[in-house]
Amino acid sequence: MTALTPLDDVVHARCARWEGVGLPFSFMDVITSRAPAPGEVLVRVDLATVCGSDLHTVTGRRPSPVPALLGHEQVGTVVGVGGGDPRCVDGRPVVPGMRVVWSVTAACGACDRCLRGMTQKCRVLRKYGHEPWDENAPLTGGFATHCVLLPGTAVVAVPDRLPDAVASPASCATATVAAALDAAGALEGRRLLVSGVGMLGLTAVAMAREAGCHVIAVDPEPARRAQALRFGAAEVRDAGPVPEDVDVALELSGHPEGVRTCLRALAVGGTAVLVGSVAPGEPVALDPESVVRGLHSLVGVHNYRAEHLQAAVDFLAARHDAYPFAELVGGTYPLEALDEAVAAARSAVAPRQAILPSR
Repeated sequence: MTALTPLDDVVHARCARWEGVGLPFSFMDVITSRAPAPGEVLVRVDLATVCGSDLHTVTGRRPSPVPALLGHEQVGTVVGVGGGDPRCVDGRPVVPGMRVVWSVTAACGACDRCLRGMTQKCRVLRKYGHEPWDENAPLTGGFATHCVLLPGTAVVAVPDRLPDAVASPASCATATVAAALDAAGALEGRRLLVSGVGMLGLTAVAMAREAGCHVIAVDPEPARRAQALRFGAAEVRDAGPVPEDVDVALELSGHPEGVRTCLRALAVGGTAVLVGSVAPGEPVALDPESVVRGLHSLVGVHNYRAEHLQAAVDFLAARHDAYPFAELVGGTYPLEALDEAVAAARSAVAPRQAILPSR
């Protein structure tokens, strides 16, 4: 192997730093090593998408460190690999040139929660796109030309046949849905309610349909209900009468009425999986008698484990062309137009807007 020259040893990166609610992003130039620390991986970000959580942050709906490098849905190409033999979730070595997505979290793997299988709630959890700005290690989010992946990050190789715009949401939306369906238990032949058919909801409709469910999608927006039919819903309903005898209810909107709908819709032995309530909101009353007499289960899902990211990529690779996933991502904004992309994400028909940081 030819020895690297000093210029080859470094990468000139650029990132968009969030300065706080109501303020424009600042753009910073960063020099980082092409040879990351042991266990780390340096990735060039080829495409990132503006997630609903990013919108919650920039609008002040959810507390977040300021300043910070946002972005946690992205797909990229490995540029450098540190020592320690980093590997993908499926066991293959991470190597330069590999196209990858990575988890929103990095876990220690050794604390009590990690040892109990709750790596997504590690005691010393690090979250991409959610960390305070660190001058010494700033590349911790997707809204940059490069990202440094920490040890304990789940890395999944992306097949060539999967377009960037379809692969990027796997790091948050698709993997979160995979975690929610996993929490729901056996799905074949079940009646499954999806409350809220934005990005997560449409993904859930398609994944549940493929798992053999009769899917009922509920959303107050007619355009979203029409889209849910294209993603495989057997029935669509507005926010009117509550569906009955639902075996599994997925709440993905975060709206209190959506939570109430899911709880009321459950059949005997049914399970409600709450996913969308990730920001402070109105409390929802719970009738314990109905839970007891109905043998109901109530599960919360936040973040996801490594196997859920692998399941997300596997699903998209196998079935993305059977549903209009490509239509869920609009825009092709350069990094310097991130403010414009965020504004578009708040009003666009497509639930995601794409950033092309490395172009």
